[in-house]
Amino acid sequence: MSHGHGHHHDHDHGHGHAHLPSTDSADARKRVAIAALLTFAFMVVEVVGGVISGSLALLADAAHMLTDAGSLALAWFGFRLAARPADSKRSFGFARFKVLAAFVNGLALVLLAVWIIWEAIHRLMQPQPILGGVLLAVAIGGLIVNIIAFWILHGGDREDLNMRGALWHVAGDLLGSVAAILAAILILTTGWTPVDPILSVVVALIIAVGGVRLTRETAHILIEGVPSGLDPAIIKADLEAHVENAENVSHIHAWALTEQKPLVTLEVVARDGTCLDTLRRAVKARLHDQFGVSHATVEVRKSVQ
Repeated sequence: MSHGHGHHHDHDHGHGHAHLPSTDSADARKRVAIAALLTFAFMVVEVVGGVISGSLALLADAAHMLTDAGSLALAWFGFRLAARPADSKRSFGFARFKVLAAFVNGLALVLLAVWIIWEAIHRLMQPQPILGGVLLAVAIGGLIVNIIAFWILHGGDREDLNMRGALWHVAGDLLGSVAAILAAILILTTGWTPVDPILSVVVALIIAVGGVRLTRETAHILIEGVPSGLDPAIIKADLEAHVENAENVSHIHAWALTEQKPLVTLEVVARDGTCLDTLRRAVKARLHDQFGVSHATVEVRKSVQ
């Protein structure tokens, strides 16, 4: 019996997944760091503006931006840690920490949305005076800062869940700034202060949708669910139909280290007279070409008559 466990994963097939993280992570790390610094700096401005004007809306948004600055810092740390090489205790390195950071950010988005809704209900029950002029000026400044931060992050890899988590946080800030501007205009023109918490709820619901989606996708990876497009039944049927001398394919397991690195293990029974090493390479080539899997462990054995 011959086994094809060999971990020389035929990277000459050219899919390139193994080479992307180093360059892309460095770029993403820089983008997230700049966005975090911008967000934190303007958070300080909002605190000062809130204290001077007595605006609870600004102070609440400052707390929102502080949360986002922390989340962006976590995303930056995720990219930095993921860039560290593998060692004897972590054969895949720290790549999955990016997914964990994105999962935490998704939960933070949901909790933030709940907090905003809670605060909005509280303000509707106990209305507070709001200085519309100060609110408008600071909200416009916040919009400019958030557009810059969003533009910086939007140029990164939007398939990366960690980057998407950072984007959702900044998008939430951007929408919050738009809502604050609308609220300030209506307060200045009509004096109707309940518009502020009402618009806050709309923004919170949008944030919650992004948070739930991000949390669900990252949780699926963390519990080692089957990645999209890697249905074991489809893989079995495809390999048996298209790989010559593959008599039977079984024990298929598919999961993902990160959203960009799917992993597959399986067993193949070879027809009589087949070169086992040639068959193993053919199976791995098919997995690479048809399913985009650059890291597969294939066990090949002879047919038992």
